[in-house]
Amino acid sequence: MYKPLLFVAAAWWALPLQAADLKDLRIWAGPDSTRVVFDLDDAADHALFTLQGPDRIVIDLQKTELAEQVANQLDGKGIIKRVRTGKREGGGLRVVLDVSDSVRAKSFSLPPSGHYGHRVVVDLYADAPAPAGKAADTAVVQAPARTSSPTMPGTLRERPIVIAIDAGHGGEDPGASGPSGLQEKDVALRVARQLKARVDAQPGFSAVMIRDGDYYVGLRDRMLKAREAQADLFVSVHANAFHDKRVRGSAVYALSQGGATSEHARMLADRENQSDLIGGVGLADKDDTLAAVLIDISQSSAIEASIDLGDRILGGLGKVTKLHKHQVQQAGFAVLKAPDIPSILVETAFITNPDDERLLANAEGQRKIADSIMAGIEGYFSSYRPLQYVAANDAPNYVVRNGDTLSHVAQRYRVSLNSLRRANRLSGDLLRVGDVLSIPTSN
Repeated sequence: MYKPLLFVAAAWWALPLQAADLKDLRIWAGPDSTRVVFDLDDAADHALFTLQGPDRIVIDLQKTELAEQVANQLDGKGIIKRVRTGKREGGGLRVVLDVSDSVRAKSFSLPPSGHYGHRVVVDLYADAPAPAGKAADTAVVQAPARTSSPTMPGTLRERPIVIAIDAGHGGEDPGASGPSGLQEKDVALRVARQLKARVDAQPGFSAVMIRDGDYYVGLRDRMLKAREAQADLFVSVHANAFHDKRVRGSAVYALSQGGATSEHARMLADRENQSDLIGGVGLADKDDTLAAVLIDISQSSAIEASIDLGDRILGGLGKVTKLHKHQVQQAGFAVLKAPDIPSILVETAFITNPDDERLLANAEGQRKIADSIMAGIEGYFSSYRPLQYVAANDAPNYVVRNGDTLSHVAQRYRVSLNSLRRANRLSGDLLRVGDVLSIPTSN
């Protein structure tokens, strides 16, 4: 009874495996690395090695053939000058990347995900020695010493307030897509650039773009780039998505305590190798208990500040579109895990909702979203970090809001009532909403 089935199974295993087709080859060039993605219609083993004289990277794809639509020679991007393909002796496909300089290369395979099929990914980095004690592919960027800690109000410094702006996704990772085909990576970059223009236009502020082109930056690398820039805030810009197209609105996320705990453990375990910094304090020479306390204090302060910033941004976004969540949400996003930088992730709107997608696609909508985020940033520094805000502005001012009193403003900026009255030629303590007060730099 079972013999025919056994025969069929044996015959199936005897069949030769079908060759995979290389359907497309995509190159994404960034400032720090260049990524090559091989799109395949089936899984394929691969091998990678480098050659010199001239410098080139060779990728051998086993049991793979070149699809008709892919040319034998392709123009390169970034550090890649040209791409050549050819059949290998004994079968398979060889791809040669001619590069303009020596590079460090790593590769990995990815299974199908979303609208992508099987992929082989090759990342190329400028060839530079890795820090002592660290493997080249896992080198940690060490943040320079700060002139002051961003999580310590009341500390003045002479440098501008630095805002790290992170446009989500990028390169071969488009993020979510809207009904008309609008891609999240494009929206995020446009809003990020609008926000950068506003930050740079504010006296005493400076913006650093984590991604300023169509290329991908690793999630942890985004956080490390912000720390390397000595950023005082980290703002990651995204667009939300859901299978129900009726869902719409904005949301803001800060790091969850669970996410903070995992980063806490990571830093504590690896502090000897990476000599990471918490507000300018090295951990390498601290015992476990002291190091854990320092990390916990810094992370708790950063999360508290992130929630304050997020609340202010939500207030502005609510005037531009509906709010999907009226309070700051918390999650363990990798990009939010800098232990000494207040960090938020802004889901600007649902790209899968037709109305929200139109807002995101429209230049005016992008400007309004950027304005809302910038207003939240300014409000955060003027109220939550007033001395930082004062130190960063040549002529510090404060706009009176509902509920303010003169003594409250004086306490906030740590100046005397008399000096505040003199600076503004006030004979009494009466304030009106909308009045602009000049903040004296001394008593």
